[in-house]
Formats: sequence, structure tokens, C-alpha cells
Amino acid sequence: MKRLAAYLVGAITLVSCSVQKKISKQADRDLLHNTEFAGAHVGISIYDPSTQQYLYDHQGDKFFVPASNTKLLTCYAAMKYLGDSLVGFRYSIDNGAVTIQPAADPTFLHPDFKRQPGLDFLKKYPKIIVQDNNLTHFQPFGRGWAWDDYDSDYIQERSVLPVYGNSAWFSFQKDSLAVMPRYFYLNSNLRSLNAAGSTEKQATEFGRAQTFNRYTGVPRKGAVLNARGQQVPFIIRQHPDQEPIYTGLLRDTLHTIVSGSTDTKGRLPNVLYSQPTDSMLAIMMHRSDNFFAEQSLLMVSFANLGLMDDRKMIDTLLKTDYSGMPQKPRWVDGSGLSRYNLVSPQDFVFVLNRMRNEFKWERIQAILPTGGTGTLSSYYKNYAGRIFAKTGSLSNHLALSGYIITKTGKTLIFSVLVNAEMAPAANIRKGVEKFLTGIIDRY
Repeated sequence: MKRLAAYLVGAITLVSCSVQKKISKQADRDLLHNTEFAGAHVGISIYDPSTQQYLYDHQGDKFFVPASNTKLLTCYAAMKYLGDSLVGFRYSIDNGAVTIQPAADPTFLHPDFKRQPGLDFLKKYPKIIVQDNNLTHFQPFGRGWAWDDYDSDYIQERSVLPVYGNSAWFSFQKDSLAVMPRYFYLNSNLRSLNAAGSTEKQATEFGRAQTFNRYTGVPRKGAVLNARGQQVPFIIRQHPDQEPIYTGLLRDTLHTIVSGSTDTKGRLPNVLYSQPTDSMLAIMMHRSDNFFAEQSLLMVSFANLGLMDDRKMIDTLLKTDYSGMPQKPRWVDGSGLSRYNLVSPQDFVFVLNRMRNEFKWERIQAILPTGGTGTLSSYYKNYAGRIFAKTGSLSNHLALSGYIITKTGKTLIFSVLVNAEMAPAANIRKGVEKFLTGIIDRY
């Protein structure tokens, strides 16, 4: 028996070494010696959770700017701490008025969510008091975000009470300009666009002034509104002495009395739940939605700390759930918009392994995009169900981390981070795709 056991261990070791050599040759051919990757910094970790060994690891212990792979850190925390359903807000009722304590829920009045339990609830009351004081321990923008992206559809301000995705939404319906919320149409000069010709309308690009909520529409050649229309963020508070815009938008939407509160009581006793947690997380990961990611981190903070403090929550997670990371990352926001973030491939393997060990595989599959879907819609089209991963992209930085299922049915965890590349992003993605699909097909 001892000889048989020794023989089996030796055989497994030989097979493992053979696989490692083959993957190493693939990595050299498809990535490291690929001219498209010349000059780039590349980190690759391929991990077999069944043996708890790396099949391949090239600079896996080095730090990289992870871009939206950062959302994997946020997603794990949200899956663990937000429960089955999102807390829309906490509330109490007194003399026919309802006081609400926001919980940072990004789905409230968001067009992606047609069912709005919070809105239906608030319609019942003639007076609404928003108790938002002592909750805000964060800045509207995260550290290291690009200031000149202020009116881009991927960089909304963070807030304790998000409404309409903290954005104005523009579209043309039967040649008429539609703006949601209507508040921004009535308080702007956009009505003049309805006098423009049909061709001009469809080629209109919308923007916002840098320091206040004034929107403009400018015809631009080649600009086409997609099915969702164009999304342009608004400023939550244009002046320190003004009320936050969500108070006015609630008032305008509900046609009722809405005011702020200076009450300093603790958590209100009742809870209004909004959406299934995973319905929001699936959109966050499939679309790589920065706004949902940032608000998710604030929701986790409110659930755990009783206040919304992204820095304190990140520090808490690094000292608890992520304390076993191989390399302690520099983690500064929930979405990965910041170039201050620095995470290693091995760190992502750690998080993905924890996710796989703690949550049902079916749940993970529903949240992460697979081949031909979400941010992987143009890649891995013949590998649906064989790869589940999160993309990441900032200019000159690309990332992909997740799971692959090989032809023998083995599940592997991987992280490929590429920084400072100068080749077109599509070429880098195709190189990574060739490398990963090669592993799927051969092992």
C-alpha cells in the first residue's frame, strides 16, 4: 500500500509538472512574448482550488492597477453583508408623517428597476422627512477619480439617498425630447431642442456644466442615443447652504411635502426592502456599473458600522475578511475608477476562492458574466458556461479575473492583469482570450 501511495503521489506530481510546463509555454506564446504586450507589465495567476496549488504564476505577487476588477472586492462584501434583499431605507411614522433614514440604495427610482416598493410606500404619506444627517462620511467623488469625467455616464456622485441613478436621462420619443426626471426639463433651456429637425435630434449629445446642474444638448456628427438614452450625472449639492437635490426631486416626483431633518437619533425601527440583492449585483458585474459598486460599498458600511464611510469600511474589511490576502492591497474605492488602487493577481485569486467556498456556485454564475454576455459580450462567445469573470479597463490598463471550467470539468481560478500596455485594448483582450481558451480546451 505504501508503494502504491508513493506511486500515485509521484504520478500526480508528474502530471502537475507537465500541466505547469504546458501553461508556461502558452503564456510565453500568447502573452509574454506577444509583440502586442511589449513594454506592458503582466501578472498571471492560475490556481487549482482542488489541490490548493498554482498551476502557473507569473508576477502574481506584484501589484497592478486593477481597474474594475476592484468590483470583485466590493461584490464579495455585498454578497456577504447585504442579505437577500436590499434595505431601501429605515423609517418611522408619527402623526401621519413618515421619517426615512436612507440606506444608500442605488435602485431607488432607477430606470433599470420598474418595481419600486419604496416609491409605492412613500406615496401613502402627505409629509416625508429625510433624516440624512450624521450619515455622510464620504466625498461625492472617490480619491483618484478623474475630475474631467464629471459629466460622463460612468462617474455619478455618491450619496446617502440616490434617486434616478443620480443622473438625468435624455431620450427622444416620437421626435420629442424626453428627460427623466422631468425636473431637469422644466428647469433648463432644453425645450428648444423640440423645434429642431429629426436628424439633428437623433444626433444630439448632452452635457452638463461643471459646477451646477445646467444641461445642454449639442448636435454632434455620429452621436446616436442608445435604447436607454443618454445618462448625464447631476450634482447632489451645488452649494453647501442648499438642500441636497434628492429632496427637491422627491418633492417634484411625489408632489408632496419633503423636508430634511436635524434629528440625531440612532437607527429608525422599521425597514423597507427594495430589490433582491443579487438583481442589483448582476447588473453591477455584467455592466461593470461604477455607481452600483460605489453605493454597494456604502450600503455595506451602513449595515456594519451604522454610518456611510467608505474608508473605514475598506479598512475594516482588510482587517477581517481580507486579512489573509497574500499581499495587502491598496484599496481606495468600490468601483475601480481610481488609479490609486493596487492589487495583486494572487489577491484576486484569494477573493475568488473565498467567494467559491462561501457562496453557492449557482449564485456566483448568476452574478458574473459568462462568455458572450455583459462585458464579455464580444469575447469567449463559444465558451458560455465555461468562463465566469470580471473585466477591468482604464486607459492603458486591462484586467480579467474569474473562473474557467476546463474540458475535463476542472474549475480553475485565474487573474490576468496587464498594465501600461500601448497596443489597442482589443488586441490585448484577444491575447488574453487565446491564452485562457487554450487552457479550457487542453486540460
